[in-house]
Amino acid sequence: MPTSRAMVIVGAGHVGGRAAQALRQGGWTGPIVLIGAEPHLPYERPPLSKGLLTGVQDAASCALRPAADYDADQISHVVAWVASIDPVQREVTITGGPQRAERRIAYEALLLATGGHLRRLDIPGADLPGILGLRTLDDAAQIAARLQPGQHIAIVGGGFIGLEVAASARQRGCAVTVIEGAPRLLGRAVPEAIGVRVLALHRAHGVDIRLGTLPTAFERQPDGRTRVVLADGAVVDADTVIVGIGIAPSVELAVQAGLTVQRGIVVDAQLATSAPGVYAAGDVAEFPSPANGALIRQETWQNAETQARVAAANMLGQGIAFDALPWFWSDQFDHQLQVSGEPALGVTTVTRPLGDAASIDFHLDADGRLVGVSGFGPVSVVAKELKLARMLVERHRQPTPAALADAAVKLKSLL
Repeated sequence: MPTSRAMVIVGAGHVGGRAAQALRQGGWTGPIVLIGAEPHLPYERPPLSKGLLTGVQDAASCALRPAADYDADQISHVVAWVASIDPVQREVTITGGPQRAERRIAYEALLLATGGHLRRLDIPGADLPGILGLRTLDDAAQIAARLQPGQHIAIVGGGFIGLEVAASARQRGCAVTVIEGAPRLLGRAVPEAIGVRVLALHRAHGVDIRLGTLPTAFERQPDGRTRVVLADGAVVDADTVIVGIGIAPSVELAVQAGLTVQRGIVVDAQLATSAPGVYAAGDVAEFPSPANGALIRQETWQNAETQARVAAANMLGQGIAFDALPWFWSDQFDHQLQVSGEPALGVTTVTRPLGDAASIDFHLDADGRLVGVSGFGPVSVVAKELKLARMLVERHRQPTPAALADAAVKLKSLL
């Protein structure tokens, strides 16, 4: 393979690290340059809101691979910023880092794995000290230091990050208030019945959840605490405020380079962008759903892991289509929530009770085809069953609704 130009990856997160590894494993012998603004080597994000905050994990345990592996694979990790991309000349211009001055790197193929940046609230006081977000290892370290017994933590956002942080903070002995503007939790992510049970779980663990209201201002109090003023007239005084209202995909470089961008960087089934030799993967990529071809964007560990490998293969000219169905999980207290496939494509839901307030919902399309699964309950009860249910979706099985609903029928038998 030609080696005069480098394989360049912009974004040294999960996608970037795994893609660099896959490029070397795939036979690329030339330079691999992995560019990221953070000083850390690639790491996994799920522990940020859980293990790192509760203290059962440290930063080293989040690393995607040991540092020695990058040296062994001769992967250059460059801490810098990419100022621009030239798709015609096939060059990226970087700035910052140890060398400070701008320099250009010619690429054979380029992967944009720029992820996303935290959404911010545009209200008075949003930039006050003590108002934090969670996206990076450094963010997690800053928040973990504040989760001390007796501290009051206010969390804006009742999505997965907000609820996982709430569970971690309660486990650390904090008082917790979650503020969610929607009338229910996880409204865009899970069926309403699961959202209701997640709400009950948190309230049973002492989390104060305020639904249907939003912050209108943050005010610094004389004692150093932050007052959260809510639209319904209530106020919440907190030692720390954590804003978890999602991320916006980091598409700025792609826009500047003239790539097609909608809700993310638009790619085809091979994760190729509108510019030759340029690929995008992970949180930033908007790709055709394997289920129905509609453009979707996924912010999950599974998506990062699988798209990184497909993008690397296609940078090497293998022409592989990305066909993995969505899958994600969320651990909260001793419970786990999982969603696989695309439940939104279903028109019928069949519920399988598992006991101990656990259940699995199977989502079927108009033809009775299984298109998605969602489940919730104690990890000890649901983990194995949800794994089997996910396999049913991935293998495009079409069990009868009666078999799906009957807990006496083993899911393994339906495979």
